[in-house]
Amino acid sequence: MGDPVKDASLEVPIPEVWRQALKAVVDSLVRRDAVIGAALPSVEPVPPEISQQCLQAVDDYGAVTLITPPDESWNTSVALWYGDHWRCLVDLWTEEEGRSDLVLDVHVFEHGPGYRYRVHLVYVP
Repeated sequence: MGDPVKDASLEVPIPEVWRQALKAVVDSLVRRDAVIGAALPSVEPVPPEISQQCLQAVDDYGAVTLITPPDESWNTSVALWYGDHWRCLVDLWTEEEGRSDLVLDVHVFEHGPGYRYRVHLVYVP
C-alpha cells in the first residue's frame, strides 16, 4: 500500500507507512499501559480516561487476552478519509479466538512531513 488515499468514498487497507506506529499503539494496549501510547512520539497524548475506556472495553468483551496481531491483520484493518484526517479501524486479536470483534479506532493526521496519531476508542462495531 502506497500513499494514503484521500477519498471519502473509499475504505482502503491501512497504508504501510502507518503500520509500525499503529502496531506500537496496539502493543501498548496489549501491555495494558496506563496511558496508551505514552512512549510513542508520534502519538498524541491520550487522556487517562480514554486509555481506561479502551482497557475497559477489552475487559467488557470477555475473558480474553489481547495479543499482538499477526501481519495478516492488515488484510482486514481499514482506513477512511474524513476530510481532515483518516479514521483507521485496526482489528484486534486475542489468544483465545484469533481475530476478535474488537477494533482500535485511531485518527491519523498529516503533520509536517509525517503523521500524528490520536487514539479514539476500542469497541465492537
